[in-house]
Amino acid sequence: MLRLAARLALLAVLAGLAGAAAAQAPRPVPVPQGEDPVVARVEGVAIRRSDILNFQRSLPPQLQTMPVEALFEPIVERLISQKLIAAQGRKDNLQNDPEVKARMLQFEERVMQETVLNRMLEKRMTDAALRERYAAFQKDNPGREEIRARHILVANEQAAQGIIAELGRGGDFAKIAGDRSIDPAGKQSGGDLGFFGKDDMVPEFWNAASGLKAGETSKAPVKSQFGWHVIRVEERRAVTESFEELREKLASDMSQELMGAYVEDLVKKANVERFGLDGKPVAK
Repeated sequence: MLRLAARLALLAVLAGLAGAAAAQAPRPVPVPQGEDPVVARVEGVAIRRSDILNFQRSLPPQLQTMPVEALFEPIVERLISQKLIAAQGRKDNLQNDPEVKARMLQFEERVMQETVLNRMLEKRMTDAALRERYAAFQKDNPGREEIRARHILVANEQAAQGIIAELGRGGDFAKIAGDRSIDPAGKQSGGDLGFFGKDDMVPEFWNAASGLKAGETSKAPVKSQFGWHVIRVEERRAVTESFEELREKLASDMSQELMGAYVEDLVKKANVERFGLDGKPVAK
């Protein structure tokens, strides 16, 4: 009884989603007939495994990720119902009904529009085209500047000046940081702060570090709200998002541009007449 109740509940959910599924159905995935067995027949009309899979693909994401076996029975029941309702419509000669014809024409046009645009995108939005777009993005967006630096933090300027002098005589930066820095984390890592960007540091520290070359140490103490710093820059780099990280955004932006340009070109080439709500021609 519980199993039947669960099946009926899921069937009700699928029935409720049927309208949205029909309006936004994804493109069917072709399956070789030998790998597409019949799973039911309705008045002699076959329902195949591919029909089950395509119906599942029209459902919300949480149902698309479920094993098809878990949804198989309720989807079959739903498809049987759909076939029977459509068959009854044909018996009632609704295929010749003006309302049905008008709606079918609207649906046909929508499918045509989607198919034309999808096939255009498949030809033009290639991996090579996306990578070319990524290269242009990199050129225009050199990336976030990051610096890897060490620092020694002390309580007063005099102590910082003494450390700078000691480093000038060949002192070991990491050892001095471990012995004398008042930054607890810095003591453990020889003052190494890892890589950081502008927004990761207080302005005084970033401004001083960004003015140093790799391997260079600050010539004067740097004051911040934490105390006095002696800074050595180890490395500098520009960080940009990878192609794979940006692929989805690149594809979305490119598809919008391609579709816009394609439609604009169609409009330019077409004989289009425009009229107002009153049916009178619109002045150009």
